[in-house]
Amino acid sequence: MLKLYDHPLSPYAQKVKLALLEKNIPFETSLPTNLGSGEANPEFSHASPRAEVPALIDDDFPIFDSTIILEYIEDKWPTPSLMPATPQDRARVRMIEDAMDTHYEAINWGLAELAYFGRASGGLLDEINAAAAAQISRWHGWLGAQLDESSWFNGETFGWGDICVAPYLNGSAGFNLLPPAGSKLADWLGRVNQRESVRKVSEAAANMAMGNNPAGMDAVRELLEKGLFKREYRDHRLEWMIKSGGISIVIDGLAKDNIRFTREFETV
Repeated sequence: MLKLYDHPLSPYAQKVKLALLEKNIPFETSLPTNLGSGEANPEFSHASPRAEVPALIDDDFPIFDSTIILEYIEDKWPTPSLMPATPQDRARVRMIEDAMDTHYEAINWGLAELAYFGRASGGLLDEINAAAAAQISRWHGWLGAQLDESSWFNGETFGWGDICVAPYLNGSAGFNLLPPAGSKLADWLGRVNQRESVRKVSEAAANMAMGNNPAGMDAVRELLEKGLFKREYRDHRLEWMIKSGGISIVIDGLAKDNIRFTREFETV
């Protein structure tokens, strides 16, 4: 059976689980030990040299990076296809995926830093929250335009584009940042959340976030304050936080040793 190194709150891992569920491919999940500490157990490091979820192991063959995993799944199990039929539409949903994985993900990440981990207060908190809300509103407009007159980001049927948007919009919904009521995007979100695969993934995320969960947000915040858990400020996340006025958050996190950057690639 496929083994998926996963964290239920990771939108990258959620994408992979959605694809596997939609294709009805059996898999088991494993939450890596020491995830967030900057260290990782050897088996997970072998599967994911950056020590990031998701990582997929298929018959002892490890694959890392959510996009590459999705492509592997589509190549190995092409039916039912998650990709649109035409080259142009395939390029379109891949561009949507890239935008969501980088620019949009960084906003949700930053909001989590504020809401769950108390990285800012007072005027700075208000300033960054307002910037994030304005940015997400603009992204909602862009995504609505990508839907055009179609029911799904893939076109007439659910697929790759929808899988790559759903985790992020549901993440923003957790901060009460929803598409305008009655908009095409709001209607799409209502439809997508009725799918069994999306419900399962969303339920797993909600269960993980609960305060009484040993890996939930309250427990993670306690570890963070002790310097035993380090949030990964990589790529667009770091850029977003600084551009949104949070450079002091980065400096403070470095001083407290509770943020980290991308781990050195495991080459041994």
